Amino acid sequence: MPKRTRKPKPSVFQLHITLKEVEAPVWRRVLVPSDLRLDELHLVLNEAMGWTNSHLHQFVFGKRTFADPDFDEGSDFEDERGVSLDELAGVGDRFVYEYDFGDDWMHEVKVEKKLPFDVRFVYPVVIGGARACPPEDCGGPLGYERLLEVLLNDDDDELVAWIGGFFDPDGFDVNRTNQALRDGP
Repeated sequence: MPKRTRKPKPSVFQLHITLKEVEAPVWRRVLVPSDLRLDELHLVLNEAMGWTNSHLHQFVFGKRTFADPDFDEGSDFEDERGVSLDELAGVGDRFVYEYDFGDDWMHEVKVEKKLPFDVRFVYPVVIGGARACPPEDCGGPLGYERLLEVLLNDDDDELVAWIGGFFDPDGFDVNRTNQALRDGP
């Protein structure tokens, strides 16, 4: 009888994601399988940061750009569905994740560590973070700063109503974020 071979578990990358161009740092630390495809990584980063996955995105690794070709077949980028993270990055490497080409939310992603797969965890898992992600469609970093000023001064009833009446820029709940990751998009 032939021996059964099990596919070895992938290693795990510890990623540190930082939202660029906002004054107070918004960041997350996430553990992901190193062989995660970029289209899957997009969903993880989107959920971990608190975005709603309602805009286009791209990854930039040096001079190579990856995105979903279903949304723009004429652009000069590679198909994100055909490549895994460990094919492009290793420990110490940094790359860019851009979300929402109108608001231009730029994220720096750093591969901090390579860890062994731990069967006690359900990957991906967020292990740290700070501050709430800006609300969708608030106008990018400059619009977000204006929104924070307005909320602090409470002098624009229409904008306060648009945001739902309450937004805590310091709020981040790692347990809620992990539940959202487990529930999926």
